[in-house]
Amino acid sequence: MAKKHAPATERNREHIAAVLAEELPDSGVVLEVASGSGEHAVYFAQRFPQLDWQPSDFEQDALASIIAWREEMGTTNLRAPAVIDAAVPDSWEVKQADAILCSNMVHISPWEATEGLFAGAARILSGKDLPIILYGPYFEQGIEAAPSNLQFDAGLRERNPNWGIRDAEKLDTLARSHGFERSARHEMPANNLILVYRRI
Repeated sequence: MAKKHAPATERNREHIAAVLAEELPDSGVVLEVASGSGEHAVYFAQRFPQLDWQPSDFEQDALASIIAWREEMGTTNLRAPAVIDAAVPDSWEVKQADAILCSNMVHISPWEATEGLFAGAARILSGKDLPIILYGPYFEQGIEAAPSNLQFDAGLRERNPNWGIRDAEKLDTLARSHGFERSARHEMPANNLILVYRRI
């Protein structure tokens, strides 16, 4: 069965959508990088009918799941998934967008994927003040890490030494090197954050 189900998407989608309502533009194309099962893409496309939602992934099973969810739901503003490897921005199929959303990728991928994400964003977010929105767990200087996040980080690094929860300040530095500045920080349930960066 092509259609996949990620239980966490149902738990966090309302909270994420509330932030997206504040941070997304009124119209245009939203590129979702690393859409995974596609459940977020379907839900957010329905929640924001004035926006064209562009899901993407580079794993074949994820792309198949996105297609299956899209066909089942019939959401007219949800585009067919694009093949995008965040770590290789030169190869991105999408050439222009008005916002980028990336959920739960930064910690479950090599750092090169995050570097590529910002490099790609710099190419396709052409207008000033357009956002790149990151959801997931992050460590922050001066803020004690939740024990569950420390355990999660250790488990990730055991699975793959190139994975792990990233420092928000390291993302800030990377963002600035590509012409973005952090504009917002939203606390989310389960010790997650949404960090928003905008073109400057």
